[in-house]
Amino acid sequence: MTTSPPPIPPMVSDYRPGGYHPVVLGDVFNGQYKVIRKLGQGSYSTVWLACDMKSCGYVALKILVSETSGSTTELRILRHIAEVAPEEGTRHITQPLDEFDHRGPNGVHKCLVFEPMGPSVNTMVEELPQFKPRKFGMKVRYPIWMAKSILKQSLQALAFLHENGIAHGDFQPGNILFTINDIDSIPEDVLQQEEDVQARSISPPVQRLDGKHDECAPRYLCVAQPLVPFTCYAEGFKVKLSDMGGAYFFTGPPTKPITPLGLRAPELILTGAVGNTVDVWSFGCLIFELITGEPLFCIPSSKFADDDHLLYLTASLGALPDELLNHWKTSSLYFTPERKLFNSQIGGVAPGAEPLMVEQTSMEESFDQTYPDLDEEEAFKVKAIIRRILQYDPANRPSPAEILNDPWFREIIESD
Repeated sequence: MTTSPPPIPPMVSDYRPGGYHPVVLGDVFNGQYKVIRKLGQGSYSTVWLACDMKSCGYVALKILVSETSGSTTELRILRHIAEVAPEEGTRHITQPLDEFDHRGPNGVHKCLVFEPMGPSVNTMVEELPQFKPRKFGMKVRYPIWMAKSILKQSLQALAFLHENGIAHGDFQPGNILFTINDIDSIPEDVLQQEEDVQARSISPPVQRLDGKHDECAPRYLCVAQPLVPFTCYAEGFKVKLSDMGGAYFFTGPPTKPITPLGLRAPELILTGAVGNTVDVWSFGCLIFELITGEPLFCIPSSKFADDDHLLYLTASLGALPDELLNHWKTSSLYFTPERKLFNSQIGGVAPGAEPLMVEQTSMEESFDQTYPDLDEEEAFKVKAIIRRILQYDPANRPSPAEILNDPWFREIIESD
């Protein structure tokens, strides 16, 4: 399965004033939480498994970079959910158990404590036993029953958020996490990450080139080790939406959303407009990705990433409407004044060179070319849902609740 790009792990240079807090295994936070394993990282935080020395259980400790720790939007949203719908919120969203500030060499870091969770939807597919050992030509994608359950559960989570006037803002497979089995019954030494350079559990010691001590950086970097062996992925598994760092109330959209490149709605690319349906667009892309095992729009980061994306869009979904195309400043590199495509070479035609034309493949054709594990009738239904969602006019996109009412989603067995 080719999934959305994972977050880039922190580099040593990211450990600086305003950046990440230097964590090493065994550190204790707030006099209560002892770090024993690294679970993952994002653009603005690192996440660790910690022992709660008061309750003798385990928690996930999210440590934000200090420059964003003054921002209270994520916390305000999580508190709002806990206040207005605590039971439903707990079912769909990873909810905080505690919060505190931690002062370190790189500043003051907001720390959020959550229930421990398993790997993300991005990661778990690689760990399924049917793909081990990996064989040449093997299609690495979720079995259809798993893909459908993940889609329905994540859609239920989106519907819950939207009904409460909240957008997730960073809806992607990396932020959908599997729940785990009873982790509190597992001994600490089984969960503990080894400080072993040879086993590639941690990096070699971090040292400055000039040999001086750098208190901003950790002694070593830990490799993220999600709780794969303890994750429930059999029938009846559960997933939850995590990382509300990009979330916002509908009444206060951000000026700089953090939605991944390939999942961005066209209005976001062209005008920067952040509406209430950016999650819905991302979800439409996710349906394609989970059923086929391939992303609908695979956009590498580059100077012309937006052009690349927009050309993909027009090939897959059809011509952009005038109100959007008028915002595409470089469209003349690819289209004639009559709006006819004459060049597919990203960045335009080099002087003296011939325009490049590539075959235009619709979303439906791309879907069929992956040979999804669906019969023709069900494949038709899925493609129709994707097409219904991925509309250029945000006002025409269905809400998560409306998508849940689609017959195909109603056929999917409830996870509860």
